[in-house]
Amino acid sequence: MQSIDHFDLRSFDLNLLVAFDALMQERSVTRAAARLKVGQPAMSHSLSTLRVLLQDELFVRVGTVMQPTPRAAVLAGPVRAALGQMQAALHATPEFDPATEQRTVRLGFSSEVELLLIPELTAVLRRSAPGLRLLSRPTERNEAHRLLDEGALDVAVGCFEAVAQRHRSQFLFEQALSCVYNPKHIALKTPISLADYLSLPHALVTLTNSLQGCLEAALDEIETELNVVSASSEFLSVLATVAASPVITTIPTRMARLYGPRFGLTLCPTPLKLRLPAVSMVWPLQLDRDAASVWLRNTIADILHATERAACRVAAE
Repeated sequence: MQSIDHFDLRSFDLNLLVAFDALMQERSVTRAAARLKVGQPAMSHSLSTLRVLLQDELFVRVGTVMQPTPRAAVLAGPVRAALGQMQAALHATPEFDPATEQRTVRLGFSSEVELLLIPELTAVLRRSAPGLRLLSRPTERNEAHRLLDEGALDVAVGCFEAVAQRHRSQFLFEQALSCVYNPKHIALKTPISLADYLSLPHALVTLTNSLQGCLEAALDEIETELNVVSASSEFLSVLATVAASPVITTIPTRMARLYGPRFGLTLCPTPLKLRLPAVSMVWPLQLDRDAASVWLRNTIADILHATERAACRVAAE
């Protein structure tokens, strides 16, 4: 491809090419002005400027018609082709077909959302977009926006929000908590009492050195601590621990509904009102209208909403 001298073009008002093309088509200053919806003096000024810049008369009046000079005739074809390409580029809509798209999608997750979403998202992609590959990673709240800025993530799903104009976000759902335990190891009357809840041994998910784990901020807010005897960084590890031991855990309700029954566990409401941040989806502004990104974000939202409806039906049964 031929290189472009941007400085050379910067010194030339490209609107003059539009005026030139209109004059070539109409062969009249008056009609060319009407076509461009400008006054006749403005069109005459554009023609005068073109004559100075190109060192040629370009159009010469012969009777009532402006006849192009040989220089204008040579310019006419390339100028019209260039304007046509510019117009096509400006109005082009990027094509996206999930069935044929080939790319790797990088997703960042906080806490349990990856386990809620990735299995079903993978199944959907295999059916509808087999060329899309998922690369997911755990992402802390304080690093999500940096990773989006760097292009290391396309979308972040979790306890995130758009904190700058260069990001966009979509609310997905509020989080609730449930107690989960194995009735074969712990005999509990439900709903669980506050006294039992505080005294029973707990297994929790933690991503830090704190035994109070992911609930630490919520527990600090109400000045309470749990009797934590086991903490792990993986939800499935904690659920397996609860299935095998006389301990209880407190996890997001969506996770409890989806995976608790698979471990033979019983769910019940927590006796404490613990507030957790909402789950949202965040993406960089430059991908806001990218067709593939829009499709992926809609798919993620649909899956999470469908999962919630299904979990509610199971709970009702």
